[in-house]
Amino acid sequence: MNNIDLASVDWARAQFALTAIYHWLFVPLTLGLAVIMGIMETIYYRTGKEFWKEASVFWQRLFGINFAMGVATGIILEFEFGTNWSNYSWFVGDIFGAPLAVEGIVAFFMESTFVAVMFFGWQKVSRGFHLTATWLSGLGATFSAWWILVANSWMQYPVGCQFNPDTMRNEMTSFADVALSPFAIDKFCHTVTSSWIVGAVFVVAVSCYFLLKKKHEELAKKSIHIAAMVGLAASLLALYTGDESAYKVAQVQPMKLAAMEALYNGSESQGLTVIAAVNPFAQPDYANEEEAPLKLEVPCMLSVLATRTVDGYVPGINDLINGYTDEKTGRTELPLSEKIERGQKAIAALQAYRKDPQANAGLADEIAANMPYFGYGFVRSAEEIVPYVPICFYAFRVMVGLGSLFLLFFAVLLFLTLRKDIAGMKWLHWAGIAMLPLAYVCSESGWIVAEMGRQPWTIQDMLPTWASVSNIASAEVMTTFFIFLALFTGLLVVEVSIMCKQIKNY
Repeated sequence: MNNIDLASVDWARAQFALTAIYHWLFVPLTLGLAVIMGIMETIYYRTGKEFWKEASVFWQRLFGINFAMGVATGIILEFEFGTNWSNYSWFVGDIFGAPLAVEGIVAFFMESTFVAVMFFGWQKVSRGFHLTATWLSGLGATFSAWWILVANSWMQYPVGCQFNPDTMRNEMTSFADVALSPFAIDKFCHTVTSSWIVGAVFVVAVSCYFLLKKKHEELAKKSIHIAAMVGLAASLLALYTGDESAYKVAQVQPMKLAAMEALYNGSESQGLTVIAAVNPFAQPDYANEEEAPLKLEVPCMLSVLATRTVDGYVPGINDLINGYTDEKTGRTELPLSEKIERGQKAIAALQAYRKDPQANAGLADEIAANMPYFGYGFVRSAEEIVPYVPICFYAFRVMVGLGSLFLLFFAVLLFLTLRKDIAGMKWLHWAGIAMLPLAYVCSESGWIVAEMGRQPWTIQDMLPTWASVSNIASAEVMTTFFIFLALFTGLLVVEVSIMCKQIKNY
């Protein structure tokens, strides 16, 4: 660890965050539009009305533009594991590489094949086959997201693996445990349903633009009606899946939950913070603070969220550092000092084992006993294992607040489309357009919470970021950071320009 250039760690993290944030601008719209265009083509298949075919073609055209940009940014993102995070790739490549391989070989080729049929097969295949291709294009994109989220979820909650001291690698023991991890299932469901919200908001915004311009009014009103139904259903599902995801986080990533809540000292019957005056520009002095000032909370709700009981114990940051025992459940958290000691024992035993595996066969048991704390052997102080509280705290509230706004917005929108003619409601049109940037802010905030909340771990409790990075100079990573910044910004400008041109000239 002494030979690691910490600046290269920071730049590698910044570069990965940059590419991931840009990539996620394209993915949710792809997943969301896939559902809406599939519904429209299904209506065309059932009614035979040319209007629905034209509507399907229009939204499929925008889907295709966005899909191409998502593929381009996603490929670069996966290459970074080999260039900037080679130690990570070596240590867990046997596990992490499996879902990514399935995604690349099966899901990507599946969606690519049927996307081609969807775009070029209108006059070449039957209506039924084309409808199948449209739904399978969306299913392929969703299937692709599944395997990527499986890989990400494994980093958050590593299961189905065992460390092999002979190969110095973590090896998969159960593909089913990795692929069907409860953490992965909840993360996938929440991510996909939230992506449907983005797609629905996009359709509403474009349709509202048409209504403001008094063009394609039938397309706009019917698209808004379908998007409102999809958006309302997706908002309710996202609320449910988000609750399930938060419960899993409380079980396996309690430090993330404590950072999200700015909870310094836990207790039973813990309230859920609505808002508090957390300094956004500095890590709080959690060791000397009982709670964030000016806190407004819902009594007992965090205990319900985290333990499914009104009087459940929820640990805070200090509890996780100092260790605690929950008398009701018997759950025990070792103090950080003991975790560091056991992690250092695992590293020392592993180093001795490497020198002579035959003569030191007895060390294998010591390695196995202390391996769950291996990552803590690289930790030097408590400050290193606490995520940056202000970002986690406020990003979580932005996500939940905007998600609640979308739920209300789609409910009102669906009511209006059923009861009134919305063509003349300019206030509604402007509101629909204003929702579009908020949808992306909400979506990105969710990922910021997920990824910043598990810092400093590349793999939860197993490998910190500074032990995962490649041995490359910070100047090299910094150079590629700005190259990618220019490249991805250019791609985003190109996509927005093409999208706007397609919408304006339709």
